[in-house]
Amino acid sequence: MKSETVTISMDESLDAMSLAYCVQTACRFTSRIHLTDGTRRINAKSIMGMMSLGIAMGDAIVVEAEGEDEEAAAAAMKEILEGKNGSV
Repeated sequence: MKSETVTISMDESLDAMSLAYCVQTACRFTSRIHLTDGTRRINAKSIMGMMSLGIAMGDAIVVEAEGEDEEAAAAAMKEILEGKNGSV
């Protein structure tokens, strides 16, 4: 399992479109991907889960990926959530 702590710093607001992009990215991978905020753990491939997490700029969350492409999955999610991917 690959696990990394990420501080949310997306350039765009964390609206439904941004969260949907995160979900679409997670769905590209076969690994199971979860986000944890310390009290809740959600499936990053679920739009309802992403919306219920209520992440905001400056929040620290843990990205967990487990599976055959876990390294790439965790790296892609980290890149998006830290605002290093210009697509969001």
